[in-house]
Amino acid sequence: MRTTRIFVDQPLKPGARIALPEDAAAHLVRVLRMQPGDRCMLFNGDGGEYAATIVIANKRGVDADVGARTEVDNESPLRIALVQGIARGEKMDWILQKATELGVASVLPVQSDRSEVKLDAERAVKRLAHWRSVVVSACEQSGRARVPEVEAAQPLANVGTRLASTHRYLLDPEAKDAIATMPAIDGDCVLAVGPEGGWSERDRAVLEAAGFKGLRLGPRILRTETAGIAAIAALQSRFGDLV
Repeated sequence: MRTTRIFVDQPLKPGARIALPEDAAAHLVRVLRMQPGDRCMLFNGDGGEYAATIVIANKRGVDADVGARTEVDNESPLRIALVQGIARGEKMDWILQKATELGVASVLPVQSDRSEVKLDAERAVKRLAHWRSVVVSACEQSGRARVPEVEAAQPLANVGTRLASTHRYLLDPEAKDAIATMPAIDGDCVLAVGPEGGWSERDRAVLEAAGFKGLRLGPRILRTETAGIAAIAALQSRFGDLV
């Protein structure tokens, strides 16, 4: 039987008793019908999992005793930072979910010339919290014990100062280099994927000035919610841990 995994945004220590997050507690009680004595697995992003036993489960909340820690070694040797042109609604959620499942290390949502989603300060805060919850849920499902960082949405012009890797690529159907023939990558890379309308010429100039090189992904033009995920899978297959 599959073990329920729950993200807890606080330090975890074997022998401690903690109250589980409100949303997780509601899911355990109302959906999974878990009772005192049932077991689950906790993680907080430190790279390990903590076996836990439920001791209190009711409408007011769920408490659990934290057990032994086990190191989880399933992070890809290829650390991919995804620069994603902000997509609308469920498309963005899908991108974040699948990118997390495929092992990305971080995500930087960017607003570009052709972005259809415009975020004011209040909406940006709410959207960031939502995006991070999507990533956490994907980690719970996929077995990851390290949570990819999702940064606040920002202008594309900031991308050059936000990224450390020198291996920087932007998806371009007209590029000469393809994933199948590109030079080997060791350690990390950055992948930039445009929004629904693609990168404008000014966007391309910004990315190229920041050291991004064009990278072709097959003979067809893919939608934003397909392109990045397909590219991540291809990169992980060639240089990471998808075999």
